Amino acid sequence: MDKKPFGHGKMHCAHVLKDECMCPTSHLRARRAVLSRAVLPSQDGLKQCLAEFRQQLTWVERLDVTLGPVTDPVSQSASTSDAVDPENDFQREMSFYRQAQAAVLEALPRLRKLQVPTRRPDDYFAEMAKSDQQMQKIRQKLKSKQEAMERSEKAKQLRAMRKYGKKVQVEVLQRRQKEKKNMLNAVKKYQKGLSDKLDFLDEEQTSSQGNKKGSASQRTKKGPNAKRRYKNQKFGFGGKKKGSKWNTKESFNDVSSFQSKVAHNKGPGKGGRGGKGGKKKRPGKRARQKMKNRAR
Repeated sequence: MDKKPFGHGKMHCAHVLKDECMCPTSHLRARRAVLSRAVLPSQDGLKQCLAEFRQQLTWVERLDVTLGPVTDPVSQSASTSDAVDPENDFQREMSFYRQAQAAVLEALPRLRKLQVPTRRPDDYFAEMAKSDQQMQKIRQKLKSKQEAMERSEKAKQLRAMRKYGKKVQVEVLQRRQKEKKNMLNAVKKYQKGLSDKLDFLDEEQTSSQGNKKGSASQRTKKGPNAKRRYKNQKFGFGGKKKGSKWNTKESFNDVSSFQSKVAHNKGPGKGGRGGKGGKKKRPGKRARQKMKNRAR
């Protein structure tokens, strides 16, 4: 039986390649013939190696548990056919955790049945396989990966929004160009006498009238602001001042205070050009000073 270990043929080929440069040309054909042979591992040798390292030990010494895919107990709708995404670190780690938990739940009853203690004493403190610093590093790494994925998703959404905004902007520009083209065509037809009216002018007039009506209704509904209302409540409202000196229908028809002599500068009124009276002329500066000195 061939007892050569697996890979012996590859090592032999490597030695042949190494020695080929140092051999004379007469032995090249023989060595190339050796290399051209298909070197396969011996099946009997592999079986013998497998039998040598296989140990017939009890299950307590081996503690091996074989389980199939374990579903998430929280999600009831999960099926055994759900595949784990290998690129998702959290999903992969959670599948490892569920697999290990299911193996422990299956192995504990068997250990108790064999009367093997599974709980350590309260005064026994054992170190973890990984230190707290290592677990903190792993946690930070997973957290940084998650944040990077979130930033990437936000960047994708931002790019999509920018593309959508650019698309809307292009559509608006195209619509404006189309409206401008239609307007120029309508003006040309009107100049040539092909049409008797311009439609876009009518649309602008109707829109402006609608805006005026809306603004008028807003003005009528609009009242004093909060500051003005507070002032009126505190000091009172003195009445309407605007238009108080304008004449009305009653004052226009009332002629009781009309004096014809005063109106035509004939009576002793305040005086005009031909009247004797009139407003006294203001004395000069020196005269006013003399009057002040006399009064003292």
